[in-house]
Amino acid sequence: MQDIVHNLDVIHQRMKNACLQSGRPEDAVRLLLATKTVSEENLRFAVGQGEVLLGENRVQDGSRMAEKIKDLPVEWHFIGHLQTNKIKEVLRWATCIQSVDRTDLVEKLDQRLQFEQRKTDVFVQVNTSYEPSKFGVEPEKALDLIREVMRYDTLNLKGLMTIGLFSAEAERVRKCFQVLAGIRNQALELGFEHLELSMGMSGDLEIAIEEGATIIRVGTAIFGPRVYPDSFYWNEGSVKPTGNSS
Repeated sequence: MQDIVHNLDVIHQRMKNACLQSGRPEDAVRLLLATKTVSEENLRFAVGQGEVLLGENRVQDGSRMAEKIKDLPVEWHFIGHLQTNKIKEVLRWATCIQSVDRTDLVEKLDQRLQFEQRKTDVFVQVNTSYEPSKFGVEPEKALDLIREVMRYDTLNLKGLMTIGLFSAEAERVRKCFQVLAGIRNQALELGFEHLELSMGMSGDLEIAIEEGATIIRVGTAIFGPRVYPDSFYWNEGSVKPTGNSS
């Protein structure tokens, strides 16, 4: 458990330093814990350290863990590729879906939410690296998808999400985050007062924060390596993207 304490301290210090160097308030960025394969014990411990924002990539795993720790005051986001046949299940525990990336998903979400007579928060996921192995709407089509989301009263657009290019070349990674920030700026002209940017992980969080991230997603750098590669946990039955997912 002391490893988790140490790792959380390291990540939060990196976040703080990046905010200060960018001229942003220290509390401008939230940490989302990527919970893939994390045990209930470790997750409860992390929540006990003050972490309340959790993100899961797989619907079934999220359902199980959300039930196990339903006594804790946490906020669950879904951050993986969402198949339309899993919408009903994910809405049982996730208060926000960060991976809305196509029109048919928007339509099916609306249908289910209308049936349940409620709303939910969503992020539009953008494939800013243009990698065919990654999910997300193409940057050129992002505003059209945002406008589509805006058509539905059941969907509350809270922000945009992307996975940066997994590269040692910092400026190539930075470009991904700049693209997302640019789309956000265009979207604000549609009438939004504020839109969050969910971008940046353990390997590139400083760059993401410099470019305006408000949420960073970190998993293995806090809880340790997983049994399977990240690609195994990213989605349920679709194309497996490459690169760093937390």
